[in-house]
Amino acid sequence: MPPRGPEPQPRGAIIRGNHPIDQQEAARRFMAAPQHLAMHDQRLWDLRQKRDKQKDTIEEWEDLRQLASDIKTHTLTHLDTYLEQFERNAKANGVIVHWAKDADEHNRIAVDILKSKNAKRLIKSKSMLTEECGFREYAGDQGIDVVETDLGERIQQLDDEAPSHVVVPAVHKLRTDVAEVFARTLGSDPNDSDVSYLTEQQREHTRPLILTADAGMTGCNFAVAETGSVVVCTNEGNADLSANTTGLHIVSMGIEKIIPNLNSLAVFVRMLSRSALGSPITQYTSHFRGPRRGAEMHIIIVDNGRTDRLGLEKFWTSLKCIRCGACMNTCPVFRRSGGLSYGATYAGPIGLIIDPTFNRHKYSTLPFSSTMNGSCTNVCPVKINIHEQIADWRQVLAENHEIPAFKKSMMKAAGALLASPRLYRASLPMADSALRHIPRFMLYNRMNTWTRGREMPSVPKETFHQWFKRTRGKDGKKKS
Repeated sequence: MPPRGPEPQPRGAIIRGNHPIDQQEAARRFMAAPQHLAMHDQRLWDLRQKRDKQKDTIEEWEDLRQLASDIKTHTLTHLDTYLEQFERNAKANGVIVHWAKDADEHNRIAVDILKSKNAKRLIKSKSMLTEECGFREYAGDQGIDVVETDLGERIQQLDDEAPSHVVVPAVHKLRTDVAEVFARTLGSDPNDSDVSYLTEQQREHTRPLILTADAGMTGCNFAVAETGSVVVCTNEGNADLSANTTGLHIVSMGIEKIIPNLNSLAVFVRMLSRSALGSPITQYTSHFRGPRRGAEMHIIIVDNGRTDRLGLEKFWTSLKCIRCGACMNTCPVFRRSGGLSYGATYAGPIGLIIDPTFNRHKYSTLPFSSTMNGSCTNVCPVKINIHEQIADWRQVLAENHEIPAFKKSMMKAAGALLASPRLYRASLPMADSALRHIPRFMLYNRMNTWTRGREMPSVPKETFHQWFKRTRGKDGKKKS
């Protein structure tokens, strides 16, 4: 019988220090919640379909994808030049520029700026880089209250969860989940899951915090070297609130966000929202060029392993990513397992190729959480060869002994079998005969992950090669 009342929200992967993430275990728990599974799958597939409809309205879509990819290739291969140009122009605009080699340095710089202004509360718009750096937790330990202004991020903050998606961070939650979170943290009615009611409750609670904040922080979608300006795209206007409500604006910017000029920006603005949400453009595309009169603007330019990734021959193009989430929306594994099952800041297909660059051991299981269908590559607006890089990571992890010994031995045996046509053809009749007579418990058990939740197909009466030989003969000509 189905459970009474709202279905409890399944939680994400269990983090055990530096131990490899068990994405499969978390995915099984998510799939065991049918309401969440169906909603999540349908919602993200809807975004994918809307993306396709928008794509079909632009005749030059594939040309734009290639142009966007070429711009990123050019910029990343001249990164030092454009970063220095950006710094010069930003300083000329009155911006104070900082450089951070890693997450710890980013966090220290940001908190030092806040403390120098005696800031006790910071309002922040959505930023995956600050999630990557663990900034909110660090600032909290330093006595600074960080308030997320994006609705989805605020829901996740109140529920003490990381974002599950780079664009729609609370997409894995049902309305009843949000009602429970708000009742527990804001004192709202736990039985009222009306969307308008929940949004109003969050607004009334958070708006006073915004209006009395001491400082604001935003991320950066694009950094324009030509103008020294940063561009932030939102659908709620929360970046504008974070940047303009107070007299102190801090920008967290990854070095890969740099683009050459405003002409390049026009290409990415056309691609971003269409790829992410299937909408022609974001509601707010905000340009921040310098501080208001009497205010301060700081930009923290962050490396945090990106330079090392730039030196990886097979994986450097992952730096082209514009964080649209299109690969997540189309991925059958992500849609059915939830973003929190990956146990990392970046989930889904793009996460499979980014996360191991941060910690190869901890995220060694993730590149195997893919069907390798190639849909992620097909929808990527900057044409990252995501599925090929997933395959390359599998090879790297195997060569560096980062996969279980049992799996490695099985892959080695399969490789030897598939490398020999004669051995492969000889083994098929034996395998078919074994499958017909082997006891069920020997196939359907804990050791065989393939048969969890699925039945083996029926064994055919003859193999393809047997059929071909019988009907065509050795010469390949059809028998009369």
